[in-house]
Amino acid sequence: MPLLAAQALERALSVLVPALDIVEGRVDDDTPPAWCEARGWTGFLLSLSDDDLARCESAGLSACIGDLAGAPPSLTELALAAAEAARLPRHAALPLAPPADQLQSVPARKRLQLESLLGAVAPMAARARRIVDVGAGRGHFTRIAAESFDVDALGIEREPARVSAAAALAEGTRALFVASDALREDLAFAPDDLLVGLHACGELGDRMVLSAANAPCDLVLVSCCLQKIGGPARAPLSQVGARAGLVLRREALGLTNLTARPVGVESSLEDMLSARGHRHALLRLLRARGLDVSPGEEMRGINRRRARFGLGELAARALSLRGMAPATEAEIREHERAAHLAFSRMRRLSLPRSMLARLTEVAVVLDRAAALEERGHEAQAAIVFDPDVSPRNIAILARAPVTRAMAP
Repeated sequence: MPLLAAQALERALSVLVPALDIVEGRVDDDTPPAWCEARGWTGFLLSLSDDDLARCESAGLSACIGDLAGAPPSLTELALAAAEAARLPRHAALPLAPPADQLQSVPARKRLQLESLLGAVAPMAARARRIVDVGAGRGHFTRIAAESFDVDALGIEREPARVSAAAALAEGTRALFVASDALREDLAFAPDDLLVGLHACGELGDRMVLSAANAPCDLVLVSCCLQKIGGPARAPLSQVGARAGLVLRREALGLTNLTARPVGVESSLEDMLSARGHRHALLRLLRARGLDVSPGEEMRGINRRRARFGLGELAARALSLRGMAPATEAEIREHERAAHLAFSRMRRLSLPRSMLARLTEVAVVLDRAAALEERGHEAQAAIVFDPDVSPRNIAILARAPVTRAMAP
């Protein structure tokens, strides 16, 4: 039987690997990055009008490139190839809606995720002795899956308070919960377990894949926040990924959180860009004060949502945390003005890197699926719910080879 995940990964890597310098080359200031200069794209990108920039940020450069006058052929070719290589099928299963009383404590957007995931896992749940939900949170999926499929379910969650809340909601059902840190403790499962992770972050997703391969057991994994890893870079799990050199630094994995869309999950694109501009202004202010601050460190100790309130509030908080004198009004005006000009250039120069975000995410998912496939699983990567429900919507659905323990 052909290794479908491996073939899809090879196709994705044929586009991504030659562009890894772009993926790794984050645009941190308004100086054109080396990858942009080397490819001759700088002049075109900086000449984009505000309207064209807004369209590209909303719909994605790949979707707009054909309508942009003067687009370099090499950029057009990469944009179209990246979009094609990142395309995945939609999972065919219909959503499975549980009874309304099981959903009373579940937020509306979470309900849509759960219904889609329940429909996707149903065939594997039918052959499982137990469902194990890793990173169970408040246990909504664990509890509802136990009731929907009339099967034992175990929720693993590291936060004791969440475990207590989940146990209270699941009282009288076949769902049990334990407090355990799946990143620090051994994950050992039986061949007739169904291992599930709904938005398992970063390194946890890799651990689940390896655990499912070792059992071997079925796995359904929707990954999220790929940059949440313990080391500086992620090594590939599959032989195909290893041969291609698919090693991604934490900063590159963070790129996969970007999604081209007019409205974000939490706020509009306009608000998100405004917040990023405020963060850049804060970074410039702190550096002007003599601090050696890397991008991202300017928000240390500050909730990222506060960036929408402007530089004045951000600076007051950041300087106070560092024991420094408050910013003057002149400082605020100076760095707001400089940041506005610099950030306008940065947005344009970042477009090629942003267009590779989805392809990078797909490559990591396919690397995981191919690793399972190489160990005997039937594995596929597919979209399981709409991006409006969550932009992190790619699932691995992997069926383990039938063992004596699983045989009827």
